[in-house]
Amino acid sequence: MVPFPAPHCLFGSSVLRNVIPAEVSLVCVVKPDEFWDKKVTHFCFWKEKDRLGFEVILVSANKLTRYIEPCQLTDEFGGSLQYDHMDWVSKRLVFEKFTKESTSLLDELAIINENERAGQPDKARPPDCNVLPSFDPETVLQTGHELLSELQQRRFNGSEGGGGGGGVGGVTAWSPMDDELLAQPQVMKLLDSLREQYTKYQEVCRQRSRRSQLEEIQAKVMQVVNWLEGPGTEQLRTQWGIGDSIRASQALQLKHEEIESQHSEWFAVYVELNQQMAALLNAGDEDDLAELKTLQQQLSDVCYRQASQLEFRQNVLQSAHEFHSTAQDLSQQLDGLLGMLCADVAPADGAAIQQTLKHLEEKLKSVGALQVLREKGQGLLDQMSNQSSWFYGKDVPVENKENIDHIHSVMEDMQLRKQRCEDMVDVRRLKMLQMVQLFKCEEDASQAVEWLTELLDALLKTHVRLGDDTQETKVLLEKHRKFVDVAQSTYDYGRQLLQATVVLCQSLRCTTRSSGDTLPRLNRVWKQFTVTADERQHRLEMASAFHAAAQRGSEQVELLDSEVFEEVETVGKSLLDRLTVPTLPLRSALLLIF
Repeated sequence: MVPFPAPHCLFGSSVLRNVIPAEVSLVCVVKPDEFWDKKVTHFCFWKEKDRLGFEVILVSANKLTRYIEPCQLTDEFGGSLQYDHMDWVSKRLVFEKFTKESTSLLDELAIINENERAGQPDKARPPDCNVLPSFDPETVLQTGHELLSELQQRRFNGSEGGGGGGGVGGVTAWSPMDDELLAQPQVMKLLDSLREQYTKYQEVCRQRSRRSQLEEIQAKVMQVVNWLEGPGTEQLRTQWGIGDSIRASQALQLKHEEIESQHSEWFAVYVELNQQMAALLNAGDEDDLAELKTLQQQLSDVCYRQASQLEFRQNVLQSAHEFHSTAQDLSQQLDGLLGMLCADVAPADGAAIQQTLKHLEEKLKSVGALQVLREKGQGLLDQMSNQSSWFYGKDVPVENKENIDHIHSVMEDMQLRKQRCEDMVDVRRLKMLQMVQLFKCEEDASQAVEWLTELLDALLKTHVRLGDDTQETKVLLEKHRKFVDVAQSTYDYGRQLLQATVVLCQSLRCTTRSSGDTLPRLNRVWKQFTVTADERQHRLEMASAFHAAAQRGSEQVELLDSEVFEEVETVGKSLLDRLTVPTLPLRSALLLIF
């Protein structure tokens, strides 16, 4: 039975039928106190009993206990039922909101989970399949748990109060309404269903997130691969030059550093992607393992190949820089040697010539870096020949062939220049040796003149004895002849040296400083020596004749042969006259002095 306070406007049968639950058998309409003072209105609810399904009676408030127990009536109708209508309305609104939201959310989650279970590709799914639920599942679940907790608490409190009884004078506890008792299992059922669907939905979200992450990784991988195989590879393909000088090779190295800097940004993305893929592989999702491994392998192959090409290009540029540096150093050394060879030299003596030769040999030894240049050039050529592998079997481009030709040209040019310098060094060395010989000949020729002068001086000062007898005179005469032979050899040696000097001067195309003075001196001393030697020879011969005549005279002194004495006297006078004549004529003596 449900009591309804009668309003000023009476209920119609249609209104009662729409608001009264089907389980109600009796409806009591409570009459206000002033109700009977007004105009009597005829009620015909009893006629509608069969059609409504329940009985409707009009009753005053003090007679409600005839039909309804006081424990089921509120204080307003003289009962003891603890009831807060506003609280009931607020709880009812919460319940209805939760029921509406959870039911709608269950339908949405069921559709999402079903579509995911069906395994439709993301592109083939309807547009609304990937839309998020209208309500936040966490919020709805929290609301349901709070509502269930409130219902359970109210039921617990009600059961405790009901156990204490509701007698007169006692405190009557609040008892839960029937709809509240019915709402609790409904909320529990909704929560269970919602938790089940939400768990499935969370797995769907995880799968979606994983697919989205995988698609994002795949997009980034293809972005890295496309750039490295596209613009990155094109940059390296256009960088074939090695330069023709140190400055040019340095400019190419700076350009390569810019290319490496651009590649470094993409390599950093590769490292990040590799870490993400490694994390996904460690998660152990069997469905994505093969695809992830394929992506990881593809990305690693492209990045390592590109990094190898960058390193290879850097090595080529480094080798080219070393080659050009060696070529430049060698060129400067050859220029210095050539300048030294082209400069005319006029050494003062043999020591200066020896010093010049030593310096020349050191310069020639310093250009021995040609072998180092060949080694570096050959190493660079070997690298250039391997550079064609960048194009996966394609022919080496024209630029690379030009680089190879340039390397050969530099090495051949340096070889020719070095050979030319070596030839000039040989010529200069021969000239220096000839100059050494020239100085030596001039020095020895002057020494020959001094020796001949000393012989002449000895002839004049010490070779004065004529001997005491024929035997001694013969010995002195023999020594004189040997002395003259020594002087003759000295003169001939000096003449040969002076002739060699003339030949060397003609070969060197130069005039000697001393040969023109030495030859007249040599001839003058030799002439004086020959005159003196001849005079000495004549005197010794006359002395020998005198001693021979004197010996014959002493042997024939007893015979008193006048002819013998006359011969001795004649020879003796001739010898005395000869001794009065100066050994060296005055003019020759003056020439010898001056």
